[in-house]
Amino acid sequence: MGKETPKQQQQVSYTVEQLVAVNPYNPDIVPELENYVNEQVSSQTYSLDANLCLLRLYQFEPERMSTQIVARILVKALMAMPAPDFSLCLFLIPERVQMEEQFKTLIVLSHYLETGRFRQFWDEAAKSRHIVEAVPGFEQAIQAYAIHVLSLTYQKIPRSVLAEAINIEGLSLDKFLEHQAANSGWILEKGHVRGQLIVLPRNEFNHPELKKSATETVPLEHITRIFPILG
Repeated sequence: MGKETPKQQQQVSYTVEQLVAVNPYNPDIVPELENYVNEQVSSQTYSLDANLCLLRLYQFEPERMSTQIVARILVKALMAMPAPDFSLCLFLIPERVQMEEQFKTLIVLSHYLETGRFRQFWDEAAKSRHIVEAVPGFEQAIQAYAIHVLSLTYQKIPRSVLAEAINIEGLSLDKFLEHQAANSGWILEKGHVRGQLIVLPRNEFNHPELKKSATETVPLEHITRIFPILG
């Protein structure tokens, strides 16, 4: 039976997606959807549609709501940034539930990420490890998002700014930079008065001349995330 486990897991995932597609307003599927949230956490997968479906069903039967499951859904949504998943999920959560301490914390974390205030984000996350560390891969997902935001803004970035944004320092940062240089096209410059500079790969946002058409504009969501960093 152990050899059939992967197939069984695929069947469970497929079945849940089918349940969402065929019976999105059937409260009988709540247990399956809750189990699926836990499966997403343990397997480091993600299904926004299934999670939104569960939150909608909780609206119909609030007495069945599991705050632990809701918290995990929101953490997974944070990990999906820059996609707007967190806001989509939050819209379906009653205000009285949002006022609970763990949800207020997640809302604050979301705000820090949306405004590029990474130092404040990591400080706040450190105070709430019991929430975020319950979901494997959280730190790595946020680090990837931070790098995404920085790559929209900078051609070259000081080592200290990068360290603050991704919350890595010392030897760990050295190893991270070596990996990025070998695999992602980063260039590490040395000998600067203010410390090491990292040259990020060129893209149409940090090198506007690369834009395919002069008529194209930078999406508004990119502008709103870049301004706080420039400030």
